[in-house]
Amino acid sequence: MTDTDLRAALGVAPEPDFELDLPPGWARHRPDQAQQDAMLAGIRTRAMQAHRPELLAQANGMLRDSFEMMRRGDVVAFFTPSEQSEDTLWAPASMLASVRRAQPDVSLDDVVRHAIRELGATALDDARRIVRFERDQLETVGEESLRVLTVVYLTPMPGTQRRKALQLTATIGRPLDMDADDPAIDGLRLLFDACASTLRWVRPAA
Repeated sequence: MTDTDLRAALGVAPEPDFELDLPPGWARHRPDQAQQDAMLAGIRTRAMQAHRPELLAQANGMLRDSFEMMRRGDVVAFFTPSEQSEDTLWAPASMLASVRRAQPDVSLDDVVRHAIRELGATALDDARRIVRFERDQLETVGEESLRVLTVVYLTPMPGTQRRKALQLTATIGRPLDMDADDPAIDGLRLLFDACASTLRWVRPAA
């Protein structure tokens, strides 16, 4: 039984859904088994076409770990370039949408205050409905190391009395010798800021 089914069975109002304007060629996906299987099938096809079957096992493990991490992290959607078109914006970046829940001893307002005080969070725009902050860190994928810039957007979910928030997390990978303020990285920052600013709430699907 899904979380939506459980809420309906208990007579609890479903969480609001949302929409975003996305970069050209990007699409929204659910972190479910069907999507995982579809992505693995695509990887299998490309690996066979490249005559590199040894890459399939490695990619399968990374994909499985990624989807498991998303499920544990209350991720409700992820966004990636998906359309095979010359207009698609292919970039070493992606974005996740997850639900942050208040804890008995830590409210979401506490989370925001900590982000402002410790992480330099600021309002995304004049409406002040979305708080934005960044993290930059070194990560290792397989035998390769890279820098990953994470941009987080946090906003309360309507109808939840500020007990739940939607968190959009954009990740941008770059080589070790590329600065975080490089114009290419700064352009992706502005792109994700623009996407987050288009957030609009919609009624959840039945």
